[in-house]
Order: sequence, then C-alpha cells, then structure tokens
Amino acid sequence: MAEHRTMQRDALLDAARSLLSEGGTEALTFPALAERTGLARSSVYEYFRSRAAVVEELCAVDFPLWAAEIEGAMQRADTPEGKVEAYVRHQLGLVGDQRHRAVVAISASELDAGAREKIRAAHGGLIAMIVEALADLGHTQPPLAAVLLQGIVDAAVRRIEQGTTDPSAIADAAVAMALRGVGG
Repeated sequence: MAEHRTMQRDALLDAARSLLSEGGTEALTFPALAERTGLARSSVYEYFRSRAAVVEELCAVDFPLWAAEIEGAMQRADTPEGKVEAYVRHQLGLVGDQRHRAVVAISASELDAGAREKIRAAHGGLIAMIVEALADLGHTQPPLAAVLLQGIVDAAVRRIEQGTTDPSAIADAAVAMALRGVGG
C-alpha cells in the first residue's frame, strides 16, 4: 500500500512538472493533475491539500537533486576558477531541464509563505556551495561575492529563457563576467 501511494505521488509530481513547464502556473490545476495521472480529482486531494503543497513538494524533491548535480560538477573541477565555471555552466545547462522550467514557473507565481521559504532556503544552499571557491580566489567577502555571482547566473537564466541569444554564448559571457568582471 505504501509503495502504491509513493508511486502515485511520484506520478502526480511528474505531471505537475510537465504542466508547469508546458503552461506555467495557470496549467497546474487539480483537474489537470487528475487527467494526466488517470486519478479521480478527489484522489489528488488525498495527496496534496493545495497547489502550494504541490509546489512545496516539488521544491523538496527537485532542488536537492539539482544542487547535487551542480556540486558534483564543481567537485570535478581542479581549480577555484574551474569550480566557478562549473557552478555557472551547470546551472545554465539546467535551463532546458523540465525541473528547471517548473521551478521558474513556480517562482513567477503567487506562492504562500511556506513555499517561498523553501525556495529561498534552496537558493541559499546553492549559493553556499560556491563561497569556498570564491574565498580561494581571494575575495575578501566571499558570501557577498557568492550572492552577486548568483545574480549573474540568474540574469543569464532569464536571458536564455527569452530565447533571443544562443545559450552557449550567454554561458560563455556569464563565465567571463564571473571570472574577469565587466572588463572581460
């Protein structure tokens, strides 16, 4: 019975990711989740009390996976510069991933305080990953530098999502700015 519930919950989360990436937050409705999973609408409420609860669960499941992928890419780098480059490039490489599209759709919506806090905490964990590499590069305020670096990444993500510039050119520019500043 528990295994069946886990499978149903996972199917609902997969459907939520698809709906969010295809149609944004407006597409994430309980009738749509029921239709995608073949469950009765009332059954969806047995798993999640609200859309915000679905969002919170997506954050709880997907952010750690995303962070682990970024951390793994950073660990494979041999130098602090390489770690910064891996941090930037791997995040930008995830832009096309369904999980990322769902997170962006979620972030753009009106969320309750609990969901917003989960997203903030997850981003804080992501930013914390790069502090040591920035200290190794000689930054006098590595936590501040990490927040600013994440700002570069966030701006690059938005630019990639606009679809007007080649994503690899955006990634190259973001890495150059991260490592060499605006002087290039």
